Amino acid sequence: MPSSRPPSSAEFSTLEAENRALREEIARLKAQPAAELAQKQERFRTVFENSPLGQKIITPDLVIRQANQALATMLGFERGQDLVGRRILEFAHPDHAPDWQKLQERLWAHKEPSFTLETCLVRQNGSSFWCRITSVLFPDDGAELGYTTLEDIAERKDLEVAHKRLYDAQETILHLAAHDLQSPINNLQMLIELLRLEPAVQAAPESSRQPLQELLTMMDRSCQDANVLLKDVLYLGQMESSRLEKHRTDLGAYLDERLILFRVAAQEKGVELVLDLPSEPIHANIHADKFGRILDNLLTNSFKFTPAGGTIHVRLQRHEGHVRLTVQDTGLGISENLQPHVFDKFTAASRPGLYGDTTTGLGLFITKQIVELHEGKIWLESQEHQGTTFFIDLS
Repeated sequence: MPSSRPPSSAEFSTLEAENRALREEIARLKAQPAAELAQKQERFRTVFENSPLGQKIITPDLVIRQANQALATMLGFERGQDLVGRRILEFAHPDHAPDWQKLQERLWAHKEPSFTLETCLVRQNGSSFWCRITSVLFPDDGAELGYTTLEDIAERKDLEVAHKRLYDAQETILHLAAHDLQSPINNLQMLIELLRLEPAVQAAPESSRQPLQELLTMMDRSCQDANVLLKDVLYLGQMESSRLEKHRTDLGAYLDERLILFRVAAQEKGVELVLDLPSEPIHANIHADKFGRILDNLLTNSFKFTPAGGTIHVRLQRHEGHVRLTVQDTGLGISENLQPHVFDKFTAASRPGLYGDTTTGLGLFITKQIVELHEGKIWLESQEHQGTTFFIDLS
């Protein structure tokens, strides 16, 4: 049976000390989160205020709640506090106000955790500059605010504009030169033909006429090679400047018609050309002329490297949800070290064909560009002395 005796003064003092220790421990535990929070806030404030990038916190209606000195300097103000309470739209270039509406929609309406854009802002003095905006959504006392970083990219944009002007000027000069060179080359070819028919040449002894005819043939071939290069350069310019309008097309019928001329070439070279079509029609959205350039380039390439007695096989099929076109030959093949470069512009993988054909190094580059304009994919598989297969997948 417990004793009902009241505690002695010594026992009372011990209990009082224990209670005091417990109260101190509770107070310490309560104060610890507050101290940690204050420490975190201090760290954030240090980073926010001293960042070389513009920093601001905005509300869902794009009002600036907090801004650092870097942002104030960027916009032509003395202190970050001068921006507090103002809407960021006040500093948006009139042509770029929709950028901020898009940010507002993506963050607060669509609840995307972050959003990045490049836009133009206007300083207090009326001058404008380009900046990259990155905004992150975060919770704050039951609300959602946007923590936004602004990076001045005016210098980068100026370089981009300068580079584009230089590129456009170079492209214009190249295309003008290519276009203007066609006429003198065509004239040279006509003069070569006239020389062949010249009575003095025809009447010359065989011993002197044959070397002359060989020289004229070499000249004519050089003109043809130059014309092929000029046509490829001009085609690149047309491809980049024109919009691709695609139409639903029966690919089987399209391929059958496109191969008519190549069947003639196959007979002349002693190569078998096979077209393998599925029993059911396959349709795809293509630009007929440009897609034809794909087929022309691949078949021309196959004919260059396939010896007499070989086979070129064109196959159309459905494969794993895609429309697949393959062009397979039993030609020389491509060495493994050259395969990664066959689609490069002016590729080092270009080689003369079996019949003395030269190449511009642009054909497969153009082919890849057209395939990508059709939102497709092209690749190859090849082994030396066993042939090459080009694959094209269309959605």
